[in-house]
Amino acid sequence: MKRFAPLAALLLGACMLGPNYRPAPTPAVAAGGFTGGSIAVAVSEPLPDSWWQLYRDPALDALVEQALAANTDLRVASANLRQARGVLSEARAGRLPSTTITAAGGYSRSAASNRSGGGTGSTGAGNTGSGNFQSQYYNAGLDVSYEVDLFGRVSRTIAAARADADALEAARDTVRVSVAAETMRAYADACAATRQLTVAQSSLELQTQSFGLTERLYRAGRGTPLDVARGRAQLEAIRATLPLFVTDRRTALFRLKLLLGQPAEAPPPAAAATCAAPPRLLTPLPVGDGAALLRRRPDIRQADRRLAAATARIGVAIASLYPSIALGGAVGTSALSIGGLGSSAAFTYNIGPFISWSFPNIAVARARIVQARAGNEGALASFDGTVLGALQETESALASLAGEADHFAALQTARDASAEAARIVRLRYGAGRENFLAVLDAERTLSTAEAQLAASEATLADDQISVFKTLGGGWQTAQFPPQ
Repeated sequence: MKRFAPLAALLLGACMLGPNYRPAPTPAVAAGGFTGGSIAVAVSEPLPDSWWQLYRDPALDALVEQALAANTDLRVASANLRQARGVLSEARAGRLPSTTITAAGGYSRSAASNRSGGGTGSTGAGNTGSGNFQSQYYNAGLDVSYEVDLFGRVSRTIAAARADADALEAARDTVRVSVAAETMRAYADACAATRQLTVAQSSLELQTQSFGLTERLYRAGRGTPLDVARGRAQLEAIRATLPLFVTDRRTALFRLKLLLGQPAEAPPPAAAATCAAPPRLLTPLPVGDGAALLRRRPDIRQADRRLAAATARIGVAIASLYPSIALGGAVGTSALSIGGLGSSAAFTYNIGPFISWSFPNIAVARARIVQARAGNEGALASFDGTVLGALQETESALASLAGEADHFAALQTARDASAEAARIVRLRYGAGRENFLAVLDAERTLSTAEAQLAASEATLADDQISVFKTLGGGWQTAQFPPQ
């Protein structure tokens, strides 16, 4: 046993080379609430996992769940994750011994030199007497080798592979967040286009009635050709907006079918085809705080895991500076006949440590260390940028939502005032106390206010969805296919 004492001491002194990964501390800018937390559109309450259920629309819930089950981007992300987990399993296998079983049989023939003694070739085992030597041979063996992870190469490789798999799991969760948000956005866009189309059709009907009245008054001698021309221009301007809203609605339905994993020729979902107005929350949005955002957003987790993988690869690169040590052994048997393979005389074995070291190519190892350290620095910068970007996106989305909420409220007031003004002008015109130009102007103002309000309603719904998307919720309770 004394002969193995140096090896045992070497194994006990095994170490992990390279830096150990440590999670980055929470940035000071993320310690408190968002700027938008003090405004009327948001509250500092935890964001629920399935945030789309806050709209209390069962049809919308069903569409989101269908998209999460059938979306092709999610299928790609799940396949990438399975591939990464396969790489992790391969890396873990480095802790196990490798075995090789060999078996061979052959027949050989070689020329034998003639010996002196009357010109007759000597005959022996395997000698055909014609000057040639022939023989059969058989051998079988088992080789076992186990790499001693003396400098942590295998452990660091496993750590890097595990972090890569975790990063791709976070990437899949990011896709899930996007699919949920974009499914809802397509649904909201289809509903908003329907709402805007309805408003335009109502304005067109009103303008058609006014134009009919204008023509009758002109034929009765109470109007002018200029009144008729102005009325027709206003009528056609409203009519020209109808195809745009129809196109917007069809485009939104096409996007929704793509998110649901359906072909373009498939019938649109009934809920999206029949909704009359975009979904909108009537209560402030729960947004949490900056620290909760950093824990929840999967893209931040993905950047963190990539940083962990890059840190582990520094250790892998440093370990390449040192020898690779393996413990191994081999047993075998060799004989001139199959029956002889089991005899004790045919048995052979060897055991011992094996050392390999690419000492002449040490420059290559050092170059890999430089590459690994640079990759780690890049991953750290990417992580910092992802954190800052997440905070900036959320603050910007909240600011846009707050501004649009104020805009929408002001447009509601303006629409109500325009409707009242148009009603009064029509009464005065019927009594002969206003000219037609005043009626036309009031109706044009009302149509514009209605259209602006419908457009703002669409923007408000879109801004709400953008806030939820930047908050990064919706992946925590996901039900994915078995990996």
